[in-house]
Amino acid sequence: MGIFNKRGALRTSVVVGLTLAAAAVAMAAGWTLRGVTGGDGSNAEADSTERVFNQETAMLAQRTKGDPDAPVTVFEVSDFQCPYCRKFWDETLPAMEREYIATGKIKLVFLNLPLSSIHPNAAAAHEFAMCAAKQDRFWPVHDLLFRYQDAWARIADPAPYFLGLADSVELDRDLLMRCFNNGEVRWLIQQETQINLQSGLRSTPTFVVEEMLIPGFAPIDQWRPVLDSAFARTTRGEP
Repeated sequence: MGIFNKRGALRTSVVVGLTLAAAAVAMAAGWTLRGVTGGDGSNAEADSTERVFNQETAMLAQRTKGDPDAPVTVFEVSDFQCPYCRKFWDETLPAMEREYIATGKIKLVFLNLPLSSIHPNAAAAHEFAMCAAKQDRFWPVHDLLFRYQDAWARIADPAPYFLGLADSVELDRDLLMRCFNNGEVRWLIQQETQINLQSGLRSTPTFVVEEMLIPGFAPIDQWRPVLDSAFARTTRGEP
């Protein structure tokens, strides 16, 4: 199912309450929360929040594609083992990058949501990518994980395969192994996943664009009206 109806308008199911979208965007863009808040308002992780929720430790810059000052931000909530996330990477992202990211209209921010219950190797893949981000190599590893998804998704232990991919993008293997063995990014992936789930983001890929939540894969011809409209609103003050 596409994100538009026959009249070219966004399907009702795509446009969600502003509270949900704003929560997801605030989480991704600012990381201003000081902990994972429980349903009763309590702070569930009070002892670790100082290291968790800020842009530097979240490495948002390392997983942002495009001009940091681009007027429109697209948040991609993704799972490296998700077939439709790979389909977006393969079929939609190249055109989106040429037409909107390279031209400075939008920036794309990748958010972690490994759905381990159905994708058993996803968590390891996300840990590999975020360890690569510590060496400023997130996007090359991102591309390799999707390109070779069929190869590593079915392996009982994908770690040796990931090390081979790491060598191909010239990651420092000692730093990578230290990151893996010490769980240096595991907490970040777990906390980000928890916040995404608490925000109602439960499937991949899901995209947050301004005030809209867009679920699932869509080809670039369905994305263009969304991005053009968002760009017009943010740059020309259109309603």
